[in-house]
Amino acid sequence: MSRTQSVSLFGFFSGGMFAVLAVLSVASGAVAEGKPYAGDFLSRSTLTGDWGGVRDDLAAKGVTFDVNVIQTEQGVVGGGKNSSWEYGGRGDLTLLMDTGKMGLWPGGFLTAELEGNWGHAVNGYTGALMPVDSAQIYSIPAQDGVALPALNFAQFLSEYFGVVVGKLDTIANGDLNEFAHGKGGTQFMNLALNVNPVLLTTCPYSTLGAGMIILPTKDPKESMVNLSVLSSTGFANTTGFTDISANNMTIVGQARVRTDFFGLTGHQLVGYSYSNKEFTSLDQRLRFLIETREALKAKGSWSFFYNFDQYLYEARKGSGKGVGIFGRFGASDGNPNPSNYFFSLGMGGNGVAASRPHDRFGIGWYYIDVSNLAIKGPLGTREFLRDEQGFEAYYTVALTPWALLSPNFQFVHPAQKNTLGGKGVNNATVLGLRLEMAL
Repeated sequence: MSRTQSVSLFGFFSGGMFAVLAVLSVASGAVAEGKPYAGDFLSRSTLTGDWGGVRDDLAAKGVTFDVNVIQTEQGVVGGGKNSSWEYGGRGDLTLLMDTGKMGLWPGGFLTAELEGNWGHAVNGYTGALMPVDSAQIYSIPAQDGVALPALNFAQFLSEYFGVVVGKLDTIANGDLNEFAHGKGGTQFMNLALNVNPVLLTTCPYSTLGAGMIILPTKDPKESMVNLSVLSSTGFANTTGFTDISANNMTIVGQARVRTDFFGLTGHQLVGYSYSNKEFTSLDQRLRFLIETREALKAKGSWSFFYNFDQYLYEARKGSGKGVGIFGRFGASDGNPNPSNYFFSLGMGGNGVAASRPHDRFGIGWYYIDVSNLAIKGPLGTREFLRDEQGFEAYYTVALTPWALLSPNFQFVHPAQKNTLGGKGVNNATVLGLRLEMAL
């Protein structure tokens, strides 16, 4: 198993369908290579190796067990709300079981994910809506602890169709993009460059759900359609059963297809989500707040999302090694969704130099047309937010295939205008150093 394959499991959305299919692809790829965890200390894919052959034997029998640890030192060195450095980390343990390879029945796949974080992040210091260290918000933002974001079962009924049910980690392998995807531990650190923010209102990170997986060509790498129904309220540290209600549901549809423009690999993804949940409105009236002591509500929320990636150079077609561009677009109702429109563009690369096959890099920009939180009173309307945009650049140096060090630079024009004390919030410059380790 390559380093790219092993970390891709820990990469938002699609009701967990892409997560299941990515697991399938990685697990089958690992077995095909024979001994994915074997090798000497400096060349093997994980720090602890094959555990005397046990780990490789389990993988061959359909059971894979992977652990990843992300550690980050990051600081706001200019602007923002607070110039300070913080250290934090996240650990992720994933168990995957293939019932066919286990000798039980074909087409069944169980996924269980245990995740936790520790330390602190500078996310609250920038004044931005988008976290500059998204790894630190999983599984419970600003709180140390361990939770179970995913426990689900998928069953393929044919080569073209499958179903999935359970608790779904909607971030890990949804809204897939070759160069800008995941939980902030492997590519970009800023949430806006890994996930389309318009989805965050309707699709919780960890929630109960069920859905269908459709493979028009039998190959998930070629094309895939998924339809799912999720609970609109969900948390990684709860079971979610108390949140299930007919008035608290999200419907999601998404399709992804591989393209071959100019003879080079690329992908196009498009989708839509709708929730019938009752949200707090972004448009509030002071008199109503005083008289009722309740905020105005908004019923329902929708979002449309799109992304693409396109290689400009490939070392070998389909190898995942090369340089390319990516972009995202999103639109929503604008109330209650604070992200009215979203755009991002960038460039990324992986293993460009033959002598550095595990190195990666990325350069990206994002812009959010923010729906302003406003309080309307007798003396006028007071707005608290403005449009947000940011830039990020990183380079990942592979110390070994299982240890990768990434210097990171971000510049953010934050959505927050002023602090509670009335002090203006200036553009934030953020520096960071991230260490990824596959155990």
